[in-house]
This record gives sequence, C-alpha cells and structure tokens, in this order.
Amino acid sequence: MTATMTDTPPPAAPKADTAKRSGRSFGQILMIVAGALLLVAAVRVITGSNQLDSAGQVSAALGLAVPIGLAGLAGLWSERAGVINIGLEGMMILGTFGAGWIGWQSSPWLGLLCGVGFGVLGGLVHAMATITFGVDHIVSGVAVNLLALGATQYLAKLFFSEGSAAAAGGNPKQSPPSDSLPNFDVPGLSSSLQSIEKHHWFFVSDIAGIVGGLVTNLSVVTVLAAALFAASWWLLWRTSFGLRLRSCGENPIAAESLGVNVYRYKYAAVAVSGGLAGLGGAFLALVTSHIYLEGQTGGRGYIGLAAMIFGNWRPGGVAMGAGLFGFSDALQLRNGGETVHALLLLLVVLLALLAGWKLYRKAHWQAGISLFVGGLVLIWYLFTDEVPNDFVGATPYVVTLLVLSLSAQRLRIPKADGMRYRKGQGK
Repeated sequence: MTATMTDTPPPAAPKADTAKRSGRSFGQILMIVAGALLLVAAVRVITGSNQLDSAGQVSAALGLAVPIGLAGLAGLWSERAGVINIGLEGMMILGTFGAGWIGWQSSPWLGLLCGVGFGVLGGLVHAMATITFGVDHIVSGVAVNLLALGATQYLAKLFFSEGSAAAAGGNPKQSPPSDSLPNFDVPGLSSSLQSIEKHHWFFVSDIAGIVGGLVTNLSVVTVLAAALFAASWWLLWRTSFGLRLRSCGENPIAAESLGVNVYRYKYAAVAVSGGLAGLGGAFLALVTSHIYLEGQTGGRGYIGLAAMIFGNWRPGGVAMGAGLFGFSDALQLRNGGETVHALLLLLVVLLALLAGWKLYRKAHWQAGISLFVGGLVLIWYLFTDEVPNDFVGATPYVVTLLVLSLSAQRLRIPKADGMRYRKGQGK
C-alpha cells in the first residue's frame, strides 16, 4: 500500500508453473480454527469471563466487522488492479450521506442503493485522477477524503437544517431517521444454541455462543456482505475477468501486450472499490444508527486498509482481519476493562506461541523480544484486576498495530500497485 509511484516497469511476473503456492489447505485451516477456539475456551474458563465469546459479543462483533470488512474488500479490488486507494474513508463518508439522505426521503432500500452509488462516484473521481491524469495515488486518495468530508458537511447543512428535515429531527450534523432494514434469526437454531451456551460447558458452550452470535439478529446487509466476499473470491481467482484484472496490478505492460484494456479494468476495479466502500458507509447509516451522522465512519476506512494488509490482499484474510478488529471493538464497547483484562492472558499465550515458532525458524532475536513482551504482559495480568478505561478505548487501535507488525513479514503486495501506467509505454 505504501509503494512509491514510478514510471519504471515492474519486474516480469513469475510463470504459473514456477510460482510458489502460499495458500494453506482446508485441513490446516480447520486445525488452526480449532486450536484458536480451544485457546479462547481455556482463557474463558481460567478467567471466568463468560462474555468473552458469548452470542451477544459475537453478534456485536459481526455488526462492527461488516463495514470494516467491506472497506477492506474495497481496497482489495482497487489494489489488485494496481491502484492504491487511500480514499476509502471518503467513499464511506459519501455512502453514509447518500444512504441517510435518500433513506429518510424514500425507503432504506433505495438509501442502500444510493449509498453504493455515491461511493462509486467517489471511486470514479479517484480513478480519473490516478489512471487518466496520472496523479500520485496517495495524494489523490487524501484529496478524495477531504472533498468527501467537505461536500457532505455542506450538503448536510443545505438539506437537513431547514423545513421538513428540521421538523423531522434533522440538523446540520445529522439527517432525520430512516426506516429500519429487516433483521432475522435462523429459526430453531438460535434458541437451541442459546440454551447450550447458558450451561458454560468447556468448548461446547463456546462453540454454541460463537455460532449463535452468527445466526441471531442478522441484518440482510450482513448476509449481502458475506455473499460479496464469496463472489469477489470467485470473480478474481476463478474467472478470466479476474485474471486480467489482477494482471493489471502485477504487470500492466505485459497485460497490454496480451490485448488487455488496462485502463478499462483499472476503472472497473476502482468503481467497484468505491461501491463496496459506499455500501460499508450505508451499513453504518441504515443498520447501525438509522441516520446519517457527521463523523460516523470513525476511521473505519483506514482500519479496512489495515484488514486488507493483514489479509494479504485476499478475501478470506480480509474477512478474518475485519472479524478481529470488530471483536476487539465490541469488547471495549460492551464489557469494559474486565473482559479486556482477560485478553491479556490470551495475548501472553499467543506471544509464547510466537516465540516458539521464531525459535523453530532460528529467529532468536525476534523470539527473545516476543518472550520479553509476553513476560511484561503476564506481570500486568497477574498484578491487576481490570484494564484502565483509557486503554480499553484504544483496544481496536492497539490490535491494529499488533496485527500489522506481526503480519508484515509474510505480505506479498501486487507488484505494480501504485505504478503510474501509460498505454504503450512498454514499446
């Protein structure tokens, strides 16, 4: 994401038969998930923090993860085509305004579509600046963020502070409320899982709480977001369209030599990126709060970029990163210092495992640092009963920094990400 812009062509992409496969098998993924569940269950039993993986906690985490995940998926589409998209935050802001404005005036479904449309508009502005005019991607993204913030503030004062809007509860910083989009439970499954969770059995109740949170009080937009993740994986990695789009992010000159219209694919990717970010903003305006509110995104566009990096520019990894950030955010919002204190013990175990892995890989210096930090966290856990409120509020951002620092060594950024491309420059 931090690639510098250059006119120098990137190195040729490796041939398909010699490329290294870095993906994990399905069995390995299941073992990792099972181990993580066992670890969380053990920490819950040791600390007595039953809210750590309760259905309410998981449901709240899912609601907080959706806009972050959509922002991360938006960044993935753009950067896979070679366009760095720092403007995700601005596109989400446009989505919140469009959804709140039209959702109040007509229906939340039209508001949802308008939020996506406003995000696409922001994406096209970024695409025009970077692809057509060759503006630095970072500069253009920052400009989109500033323009979106200023435009929505102006339009909110214009549309929400007078007349029928003011009478319905609008003001220069928020829209009148809109109707709610439907929520639903999976019939029969939610109630039975809730009864199992209440027994607090080791591992069994933990699984019941996690699954129960995933099937209870679901928004239709949450289901739509899950479908978009699956569809993105299929389109980008299982179709000729996705192969061509990803080639534009790896080596656009080689793609052009094979007849790919690089400009068209880059524009399509950034427009889809804007629409996904706009949908994330619409989720905040129509599902989370039912109104447009100034400052509603709260930096989720930037956290979405962190989730994209954590996920190594792949949909499954982005979903995992968004879930992690949503979970940490839900912990500090719902439970405060006591439950976050239980996470300290979980962090100690993870750091110990990391140290063992680094010793196995002969990285003794990094293993020593992990053990030292783990020892400090263990002392903090043993000699305190609750995490201070100031640190609790910073939990999502601390998790963001930890995740990025631990995942930095395995990242594989698209080779032409951020490169200034001009048609015919390879001739």
